[in-house]
Amino acid sequence: MTRTTPAGTPLGDDFHVYDTTLRDGAQREGISYSVTDKLAVARLLDSLGVGFVEGGWPGALPKDTEFFARAAAGELDLRHAALVAFGATRRAGVPAQEDPQVRALLDSGAPVITLVAKADRRHVERALRTSAEENRAMIADTVRHLVGEGRRVFVDAEHFFDGYAHDPDHALRVLDAAVTAGADLAVLCDTNGGQLPTGLADTVREVVARTGFRVGIHCQDDTACAVANSVAAVQAGASHVQCTANGYGERAGNADLFSVVGNLRTKLGMPVLPDGRLTELTRVSHALAEIANLAPDAHQAYVGASTFAHKAGLHASAIKVDPELYNHLDPAVVGNEMRVLVTEMAGRASLELKGAELGVDLSGAPDAVGGAVRRVKELEARGWSFEAADASLELLLRRELDAAGERSAVPEAPFELESYRVLLDHRPDGAVVSEATVKVHVAGTRVIATAEGNGPVNALDAALREALVPHLPWLDEVALVDYKVRILTDASGTDAVTRVLVESRDDHEEWTTVGVHGNIVEASWLALRDALAYKALRRNANADRPATGPAAATA
Repeated sequence: MTRTTPAGTPLGDDFHVYDTTLRDGAQREGISYSVTDKLAVARLLDSLGVGFVEGGWPGALPKDTEFFARAAAGELDLRHAALVAFGATRRAGVPAQEDPQVRALLDSGAPVITLVAKADRRHVERALRTSAEENRAMIADTVRHLVGEGRRVFVDAEHFFDGYAHDPDHALRVLDAAVTAGADLAVLCDTNGGQLPTGLADTVREVVARTGFRVGIHCQDDTACAVANSVAAVQAGASHVQCTANGYGERAGNADLFSVVGNLRTKLGMPVLPDGRLTELTRVSHALAEIANLAPDAHQAYVGASTFAHKAGLHASAIKVDPELYNHLDPAVVGNEMRVLVTEMAGRASLELKGAELGVDLSGAPDAVGGAVRRVKELEARGWSFEAADASLELLLRRELDAAGERSAVPEAPFELESYRVLLDHRPDGAVVSEATVKVHVAGTRVIATAEGNGPVNALDAALREALVPHLPWLDEVALVDYKVRILTDASGTDAVTRVLVESRDDHEEWTTVGVHGNIVEASWLALRDALAYKALRRNANADRPATGPAAATA
């Protein structure tokens, strides 16, 4: 079997990247894929260029049976991957051709079938309640039958490492039964996830030397070593590696597909994906998290949003000289990007780098940089956080430039607040309604507006819009899409400080602003004010800047 990349470069069968997100990954607590979800996951994995996509266990689970039926009906047109059905060997004492589970594997239409087989004598005798000889016959008979029906067969040797440590001869006879009967390879499974890299690699190396068989590796993450164990197994001679997207799986999870592929490709130079696909790692990882209804792990190796984010001033100083000094690879290689975080740890280099990222040139403006460093540290000490509020940080940097006499066009809000008032009305019918009144000066006019809302912040936003839209019609383009509140308690809960993050959006981009105050409404006001100031800045001072953020991709 030889696959071809879109560019025409052969991707041979000498190494397999095998994904089991739809079966093993779906066993993670909290994940429940619909059949439509499963089809979408398979398409994404195929777009990444993995060699094999395991779709599930037909005949055992109705959704998996439907998935394979819909795939066979043409709903899944795979360009890179071979579809795999997973199942068990025949039952003890039942001929393979008469076993309904084996028949379901054939009926799935999958060209590749992976069988799970017991490699630990204790599991054979206590769980299957049969003999070691019958267990090997179950494996050999099922493999021969499936191969005779034109299927390619892999065998997962379950609990292999535990079984090999307990009775190595029995474990090797299980592999021999599978391969001699026609299986392409035997996968050594660390089912309990208890192995460490050095010992696991020694076992893989020994098995390859003693048998000469082609072997694969399947690792669980119970010791947080699944990725390291998988890479160690490959270095020891395994040429087939089983993973799940984002490490999803039962208990602590499985080896993370994106980390394993990232390591094999960028550290060992192995061409494990088709040409040009490595840059899709981050996109596919995040898309699969969305389908699983799980937040992407910001700190996940290679693909996390914070994986190439630098906070310490020492790091930023080095990165300013050469980005490679604190990055183990160019983030763009895996479709990610470097970010500089600005916090109380920030120094001059951090702010200059962040300014460049935001389109604010701080070079040659030492007074402005010094003022910004002092201002950030002062505000952070009072509870402000600019890590997730780039828009507020950009406004701060531009104000410091203006204060230092370096630039003009200080980006203030396009209106002046005179006052606001918010009331809470608990009505006889039990309804609780907030009412806000704002008095503002805009375009040389004093405007008073009142509006009701679902909560004080919503009412304040509604009143502000009612006052401003007749004078600033572009305000209708701005939508408040997210609102987060964090209470920063000090020694006394009654003296708590509130931090508010407001995420806004127009037709071109998204931006986040922050406000901090002892009163939640005032904290919200500060964040709302910055949101409108940022929008005005984009319209008037930097209208040609390319859009960024999630909305830009669909604008």
